[in-house]
Amino acid sequence: MTRVCVAGVGVIGSLFAAHLSRVAEVSTLTRREEHARVLREQGLHVSGRAEFTGTLDAATTPADLPEPELVIVACKGTDLDSIAARLQGFWPDATLMTVQNGIGADEVVGRYGDWKLLTAVTFMSGTRHADTHVQYVLDTATWIGPARGTTPADAQAAAALIESSGLRAEAFDDLRPAQWSKLIFNATVNTVAALTGLPHDPHFAAIVRPEDLGRLVRALMDEGKAVAAASGVTLRDDPWEMNVLATQRGSAHYPSMLEDVDAKRRTEIDMITGALVRAARQAGVPVPLHETMFALIKGKEASWE
Repeated sequence: MTRVCVAGVGVIGSLFAAHLSRVAEVSTLTRREEHARVLREQGLHVSGRAEFTGTLDAATTPADLPEPELVIVACKGTDLDSIAARLQGFWPDATLMTVQNGIGADEVVGRYGDWKLLTAVTFMSGTRHADTHVQYVLDTATWIGPARGTTPADAQAAAALIESSGLRAEAFDDLRPAQWSKLIFNATVNTVAALTGLPHDPHFAAIVRPEDLGRLVRALMDEGKAVAAASGVTLRDDPWEMNVLATQRGSAHYPSMLEDVDAKRRTEIDMITGALVRAARQAGVPVPLHETMFALIKGKEASWE
């Protein structure tokens, strides 16, 4: 049986860990000993689109866990350096797969060790009700591609394992077209939601009246698409069409950055909008709207300090 460690057991990490425990030997790396203890004793319950309780191991240090073949680094982008530092020196033969929003997560992890790397982005979502209970809400796919030291076949193997657990996944020979589609989507939807307080709902696709919010959303996405084109990336999906489709699903989604702002905690802005702005500067493409959104989110963060 494949051995998998999920590093970071928030919403996404919990969904991966619980589902994969049905087809693999799963361990989790947590920050708190109490979290690790209750996971070992009670397992991890999933409700919503699935209903079961997964059995798994858990600890606060890699030294107390069995050596895995695959490590899914599922923490938020703001915790990526600290998680990678905790993994440093452990499990040299493992493959690490990052699933953070934005781009560049695999490069961050790669600074801490010579592991083989896969890079991924996920669209699934849920609600974490307790250390031992996560509700599975949005059953969209995780997209996986090769990075340092891995091949498309490695990405396909990871996707097949995830799909066998009941989650959706898709492998790509080159993840950049899909990754950039989600980057532009996230850089727009997350910041607009965080600054307006609106969940991702039909306001984001409305373009009839001059004051409709969808006009700003579309303009931000057009800036992002210009950066992708100048960077030599052909997008897999049009971010505007992704946005319109998502607003028609019937239930509004709360983007992670809106949740962070509501909780007055540091956001993932540097890895999402920050990455897009840096790419724009490198490509020589003006992105005044994204620069403004970036500065406003940074200002919000500063107001809590």
